[in-house]
Amino acid sequence: MKRALPATSAAIAGLALITLSAPAGIAADTPNATPQHVDDFQLTDHTRLAQHLYYFGYTPAIVMMTRSNGTRTADAELQKLADAYKAKGVIVWALDSNLADSRDAVAAEAAKAGLTVPILMDEQQLVGESLGVQREGEVFVIDPKTWTVAYRGPLDGHAGQAVEALLAGQKPSVTRVALTAGKPVAFPERAHAADFAKISYSKDIAPILQEKCVSCHVNGGIGPFAMNSYDVIKGFSPMIRETVRTRLMPPYFADPHIGVFKNDQGLSPDQTKLLVHWIEAGAPRGEGPDPLLANASKHAPEWPTQLGKPDVIVDLPAFKVPATGLVEYQNVRVDNPFSRDTWLRAIAMKPGDRRVLHHVVSNHVPDPNQPAAAIPGGSVGSYTPGAEPQVMADGSGAPVPAGGKLNFQMHYTTMGKEAWDKTEVGFYTLKTPPQYIKRSAVISTFALMIPAGEARHQEIAYLTFPADAYLYTLYPHAHYRGMHVELKAKTPDGKEQMLLSLPKYDFNWQRDYDPVKPILVKAGTKLVATWVYDNSEHNPANPDPKRNVTWGEQTPDEMMYFRVNYRWADETVTNVRNDLQQKLFASQMMGSLDSNLDGKIEPNELKGPLAGLKARFAELDLNHDGVLDAKELSAAMPSRRMARGKGETPDL
Repeated sequence: MKRALPATSAAIAGLALITLSAPAGIAADTPNATPQHVDDFQLTDHTRLAQHLYYFGYTPAIVMMTRSNGTRTADAELQKLADAYKAKGVIVWALDSNLADSRDAVAAEAAKAGLTVPILMDEQQLVGESLGVQREGEVFVIDPKTWTVAYRGPLDGHAGQAVEALLAGQKPSVTRVALTAGKPVAFPERAHAADFAKISYSKDIAPILQEKCVSCHVNGGIGPFAMNSYDVIKGFSPMIRETVRTRLMPPYFADPHIGVFKNDQGLSPDQTKLLVHWIEAGAPRGEGPDPLLANASKHAPEWPTQLGKPDVIVDLPAFKVPATGLVEYQNVRVDNPFSRDTWLRAIAMKPGDRRVLHHVVSNHVPDPNQPAAAIPGGSVGSYTPGAEPQVMADGSGAPVPAGGKLNFQMHYTTMGKEAWDKTEVGFYTLKTPPQYIKRSAVISTFALMIPAGEARHQEIAYLTFPADAYLYTLYPHAHYRGMHVELKAKTPDGKEQMLLSLPKYDFNWQRDYDPVKPILVKAGTKLVATWVYDNSEHNPANPDPKRNVTWGEQTPDEMMYFRVNYRWADETVTNVRNDLQQKLFASQMMGSLDSNLDGKIEPNELKGPLAGLKARFAELDLNHDGVLDAKELSAAMPSRRMARGKGETPDL
């Protein structure tokens, strides 16, 4: 017989009840059947945003429906359910495990259909495999209180009943309904599941760990344990599986579909599947030697292995970090160790205590009593959590003029007990001048303002390049509320190219992303950085979700920051183009406010600390065209610098 739906479910158009009768041999679960547990995962959706399952543990219910391109009717019904329950905090997703569906194709179909439900791209099929997905249109209603499947079946009235039951704090009366419609979803690895136990630890698994993990997971390394034997890996295998499925490890977060980078430490799709399948098969030891035993006597190198001992080492003064409170920035000036103009090929910073050192930025300070240097000054290195050595691109170098001082801005955070930090800076020099000068600039906005409690707040800023340039390094930075970041190039003709996307930004692992091939940026191109912040109470790292957050130097504050390293196409060490740097920096003010990228400032784009200018807008709009152009904006704020804190210093 048919059962009556609660009012909310009955109101969902198209979610009609079906009879509970099923083909012979297939029936709903008995009431005392053990619910299926749902392991944690993180997948990127069709909008390039990461969706982490256990983040949503605060919600009353999570609904996830399998789909493929072409299932438009089911997509439309899922959208209706999402719209009906949005106000009640129910999370609704689609799961696409179809290997034939590309993310771009899925995004195009979703846009055409007006589908706003996040479509999670299960490109390696690990989530679909663990859930036992069989067909398109299969619905899983998940109870976040127990992380079990409260209902599994078609998207009919019973799915709505299951949601209503969870909203009421009850168990659904129907937990399983057979799904006979919908195209089967092919999972090729299932045919070989019996062979997972035959995966070779010696030949397959240990080499992956050696290549991607051991550089940190070594005695004295920053990893929490050393990968030096099978027994260690076996013991930590459940945690390894979880951190791989949730994309926490390895700590490389660039979207693999956007750009190719030299320092890619991520697992390939095949490596990911091999490692997870081996662990799910019980992590068998199998035949062969244990390659990781050779790591038992190894220790983390004092300086990066690929660089060796620096040519010059600068010892920064020791600093005592108190147990609690905010620590003012420490600006430490030391004598410049270089008595003549020098070019650097690499810089490595060795923190004295990684637990308390938040960041280091630096710059050369010229001697005011000496003539102007023949080469430009700039950054002499930086450090952030998880950072690697800064290696200059081929043919380029970082200039350090002779004499003067080196300034190091040290930002410390407290950890509940006193600590001492004594950081060292290693410089690797070029024996002869390079051909090109490494330049740096920051895309940022001093008008940053993140409303209290907002979970998905977006900020946009850009720089306009006045001449052709080649990008060497892309480096995003935010504090604990930063959750997603992208950089794209928009050319004067309106074409756009995505250069970098981090579906999930992790404050604990900040790194440079160095393109394998330098990226050509044509004159007039805007480099547009987009940050998304999570200022909600559900962000476990959020210092204070009740606060309207603005730009600030301390960790409880926030930053919207994206550094790029580059060279001007026609600049060499014998043809210095400081004029191009000045023109680039002149675009920072407009780019920090112009959120719609039209090169003009409208009243609603004056926000944060500049919101007060709205009252004077008519006065500032000298030509009375309803917007502020670059000249009018500059005249309105002649003394305001582009950025505060890190934005005033060379690259972070």
